[in-house]
Amino acid sequence: MAYVAVSGGEEAIEASIRLLEYYRSGTGKDLELEVIEEKMGLLVDRVMSEAGLYSRRYAALALKQCEGSAEEAVFLLRAYRSTLKRSYDTRTADTAGMRVVRRISAAFKDIRGGQILGATYDYTHRLMNFDLEHEDAAALRSRMQDEIAAQEPVSPEPCARVSDGLKEEGLIDRFPADETPPFDVTQNLLEFPAPRSARLQTLTRADMGFISGLAYSVLRGFGQVHPTVGELRTGYLEIEVPYLQDESESLWLGEVLITEVEVFNEADDKDRLKLASGYGVIFGRNENKAIAMAVLDHELNQGGDYPSQDEEFVLMHGDSLEMNGFISHLKLPHYVTFQSKLDAVRKTRRENHE
Repeated sequence: MAYVAVSGGEEAIEASIRLLEYYRSGTGKDLELEVIEEKMGLLVDRVMSEAGLYSRRYAALALKQCEGSAEEAVFLLRAYRSTLKRSYDTRTADTAGMRVVRRISAAFKDIRGGQILGATYDYTHRLMNFDLEHEDAAALRSRMQDEIAAQEPVSPEPCARVSDGLKEEGLIDRFPADETPPFDVTQNLLEFPAPRSARLQTLTRADMGFISGLAYSVLRGFGQVHPTVGELRTGYLEIEVPYLQDESESLWLGEVLITEVEVFNEADDKDRLKLASGYGVIFGRNENKAIAMAVLDHELNQGGDYPSQDEEFVLMHGDSLEMNGFISHLKLPHYVTFQSKLDAVRKTRRENHE
């Protein structure tokens, strides 16, 4: 593509950046990172997921820097992520042992370990609460802490997956064991057909709106129509690395908050009906994105002619950084290329007139 420099570009750019700082300042009140991190948790979770970096603090900082733009924050966090040294590979984390804070199933009323409603907006009234304009945050926090302290302490036990029982009955096929190292799309060029690890990594980093729209197209009939959420769970997953002096031992690094989803649908397998599953897992609390990811994973496993079943279409167009970068570049000067198009139109019209 041909670009030309804008006249007076350097001075104009510096003035633009100063004006941006003015917009960002907004008011004399400072916006503390703790406020963004703790009170805008779902937005922070989305940025961490699409950036592929689990750091609530830095995600909050990125959001503060770019006036709350999720796309710009993802850009900043990915750029920072690319500078970090990779020292260790963690052990494979088994989500069956996660510390669950929310767990539901749309497939079964009674599940082993029980359903845990947890925190959700699903049952709230979608009405504006104008009292929040004058909310006493300190009093609210103190009251909620007192309520929690008054409750009986609960030690969450690991919950077996809903799909485990179905696999034992032979109603769902187990994915074949794969001992190959995971394909890292941040260090390797994505090729097709893509390994499943590359597909899942790409989907978990994809733009929430894009994959939600594709999953919606599936529900409207451009795919396998209506999957069932077999299990949705949110909780804390422990992360460990091999101990340097004895790799049979592990060092505990901490835990990350994730949302994991499995969806079920009918599938034909050599004239016998069975269930097929799709899988989604993301950083933080973002249930709709995890469900959409699981729906698309199932669609890509099935294959077909719809956009949601086209691996290259889904994986190449959902990256928020690539998507917004290409759309944003349209704002750059295209004077030369547009003049050539304009000349071609004028020439054609003259020839047709003659």
